[in-house]
Amino acid sequence: MNEQNYEDYWSLTNAFTDYNGDKFLSTLKICVEFIDEFKNEIYSPEKYTRLQLRIQEVIDIELISVRKAINQLVKMGFINSFLISYQKETIEYLNARTNRKRETLLSKIVYSYSSFNKSINDDSKLHQLNFLIDTLVEVGKLTKEDIIALMLVDIANVEKGYLTRIELNHYVIIANQINFIERKYNQIGYLTNLLRKLDDIVFVSNELYFTEDAKQIFGENLEITLRKRNPYLHLIYKNQLKEESFSIFEGEKCMVEKLSYPTLIASHIKPFIRSTEEEAYDPNNGILLSRNIDSLFDLGYITFSDEGEIIFANHLKQDVKDYIQNSDYSLDNRFINAKRIEYLEYHRNEVFEKRYKYA
Repeated sequence: MNEQNYEDYWSLTNAFTDYNGDKFLSTLKICVEFIDEFKNEIYSPEKYTRLQLRIQEVIDIELISVRKAINQLVKMGFINSFLISYQKETIEYLNARTNRKRETLLSKIVYSYSSFNKSINDDSKLHQLNFLIDTLVEVGKLTKEDIIALMLVDIANVEKGYLTRIELNHYVIIANQINFIERKYNQIGYLTNLLRKLDDIVFVSNELYFTEDAKQIFGENLEITLRKRNPYLHLIYKNQLKEESFSIFEGEKCMVEKLSYPTLIASHIKPFIRSTEEEAYDPNNGILLSRNIDSLFDLGYITFSDEGEIIFANHLKQDVKDYIQNSDYSLDNRFINAKRIEYLEYHRNEVFEKRYKYA
């Protein structure tokens, strides 16, 4: 194994960690428009400065953060060094109607075009993320220590394009010897944040697996394994929904059927597994439902309009549709507020519309 300078680590710049956030998308859009506008002008420090100032005017962040943001886009593969061009998938990413669409495009962009050696004024064809994925293929799983160790590898010196378990263990020892995790905490966090957003790989107890491998090991209900409810916060969340039902119906009733079932489900509108901690226990992200209505809603067979009317999936059995329609069920509009409308839009676009067309 060739000797190397272990200070030449994989350095992923991250001005923004939310790749669906307004600041990330706005910065990317400005860069794309700037590249188009000045495509016939060769790169220069002055050209780079103009781009920085344009971004700062819109995003209102310090110039050092602007520079970090631009280099993040270069390293991740959205735009190319020297402001030459951008990927065709970058436009698809900006125009994506849903976050889920962007998540899939993110995986394609960073796997195909990213290089942590790139910067605004330095190009590179070395693909560290591909090297990591190929090492995962070889060894089956990567612990957090393994991922940290990989950040020390000069992949240009590894012709086969991955590490074996024995080679990886060597770098784990080196990382511990030089206290890499303590000194490069931010860079390690940036890489793991990116990995958590990619398709078909998943962290389980801080170990990285291919999703299909993880399901074989931990079972098909992998989402339950990955995200556990806080029982106390969930109890508070459900009690808030019960109190809301009581304030409207003077009793704890299904908010759609308006019946006092002995068991009611505090059903998430934006699925629990996809919610942030704040969203997961936000009562506006919930409606109190009977088991039957909850199962139809949870599986995307039905959804609700902003007025509370039920929308049916095409392939829902006609007798079920007829029963619900004849019963004149709807989400009582007294439970609809601006925040719930936002969650309902998410359900229509990401849970219902993803699988089915409207009837």
